[in-house]
Amino acid sequence: MELKITHLTKTFDKTTAVDQVSYTLRPGVYGLLGVNGAGKTTLMRMLTTLIKPTSGDITWDGEDIFQMDEQYRKRLGYLPQDYGAYPEFTVQEYLSYICVLKGIRPAAAGRKVKQVMEQMGLQKAKNKKMKTLSGGMKRRAGIAQAVLNDPEILILDEPTAGLDPRERIHFRNLISEMAQDRIVLLSTHIVSDVASIANEIMLMKDGRFISTGTVEALLAGSPEKAWTCRCTRSQAADLEKRYKVANVVPGTNGLTLRLLAKERPVEDAVLEETTLEDVFLSYMGERSGDADGSL
Repeated sequence: MELKITHLTKTFDKTTAVDQVSYTLRPGVYGLLGVNGAGKTTLMRMLTTLIKPTSGDITWDGEDIFQMDEQYRKRLGYLPQDYGAYPEFTVQEYLSYICVLKGIRPAAAGRKVKQVMEQMGLQKAKNKKMKTLSGGMKRRAGIAQAVLNDPEILILDEPTAGLDPRERIHFRNLISEMAQDRIVLLSTHIVSDVASIANEIMLMKDGRFISTGTVEALLAGSPEKAWTCRCTRSQAADLEKRYKVANVVPGTNGLTLRLLAKERPVEDAVLEETTLEDVFLSYMGERSGDADGSL
């Protein structure tokens, strides 16, 4: 079971959204991390055959996915960032309708709908209309429709967007359970959503993978270290121009800054343990003194 991306590129007019991306995915959870506009959704839309690449290849066990056509899509489950939810349908009606669209036989559809509703904690909401569901319950229904056909490849685009911390923890647990025997690709800009569950991480910026590997490998290969130091507000303003600031904590005697730097930024700075958020900021962030000044 192998999904292979080779020199994948997608250009819209004069804009290159995905630029020469290559990677091989096998069963497990993969976290696709990047700021908005990094090219994550364009990449996922190619992996789901919704759009064709300008150049490059995507193969499933050696076969081109666009030539496989329906045979590939039968293996696929997809939750887009914004999915059509048929507001007047109840949850059960919606999932039953998706079964029809996915070609699941009626004899198996009822059993499968019941199974995924139980798995996603939707049983009590089965007779509620989709338009009345909370954000968290809608995302549960979204993942439920994606797994109705027992996909070997599960692609989730920003599945926890807009959810509270409790719901995000619930989704992370669900994703971990579902990844035992399938490929799960999770796209997000929320680092904590993938830090604890992803087998491998792909950091994407300006259409390219700028760093990939396990969380441990990314931490070990971070281009900058994390430091904390205490300073006055005027000193903090100067430091923010020279370094990326991961955190600012106000105190009675000034501020405590968490800075990212290759070497000790100030004499009394204390070296801290690097986190995945630090690595993300190191690659994606900019100092306030840079021209753009934004993520």
